[in-house]
Amino acid sequence: MKELLLLRHAKSSWDDPSLDDFDRPLAPRGRKAAPLMGRTMATRGWVPDRVLVSAALRTRQTWRRVAPALGEGVPQAEHDKDLYMASAARILKLINGVPADTRRLLVVGHNPGIGDLALRLAAPDSDPAALARMEAKFPTAALAHFTFAQPWSALETRSARLTAFLRPKELA
Repeated sequence: MKELLLLRHAKSSWDDPSLDDFDRPLAPRGRKAAPLMGRTMATRGWVPDRVLVSAALRTRQTWRRVAPALGEGVPQAEHDKDLYMASAARILKLINGVPADTRRLLVVGHNPGIGDLALRLAAPDSDPAALARMEAKFPTAALAHFTFAQPWSALETRSARLTAFLRPKELA
């Protein structure tokens, strides 16, 4: 069984209007939420063996705060410029190219792409409560967990079971 974790970056700061969007850092709330999500992932046994992270500053900072909470043996993240503000279709194409021996993949990205992809992937047998919360809003630092039996290259619309959708405010 394969597992896919889709994590939206933690809350970013808008304090410096001179910064390019790509270079916006995490806000204090985001710096607090990211390790909380990492601890939650570790508690649930969702430690990834491969990690794809948008090259934007806020996604890299999110990963740097999630990773230590996951414990030993966490892989180095692959920073990908193509994940920056990528569409759902673009993110899915990157996921479809993941090596077959990857069991659990974490993608750290941006909305609307991450949220749109999560909704597209959710199969009819998904957890209804998790799906309803995800349909309502995919906020910063939210995490969607999917399982599926096919290879990464075959992942497509409505082919993965959403098992959980977690938001920091529900965990704090």
